[in-house]
Amino acid sequence: MPIVNIDFLEGRTLEQKKEMAKRITEIISEVAEVAPEVVWIKFNEMKKENFSTGGKLKSDN
Repeated sequence: MPIVNIDFLEGRTLEQKKEMAKRITEIISEVAEVAPEVVWIKFNEMKKENFSTGGKLKSDN
């Protein structure tokens, strides 16, 4: 079973996550030749205060 972990900063809507899950499942199912039901997707949504690039927290931008 394919397991996909997606990390992103907070701020995506429920509708955006639903659409991502749908499209990603379709692609993996087709390419890996597996049933959509066995594709697992986990969204890891991070607060901006818990992510840093260039020495600055994203919450400071």
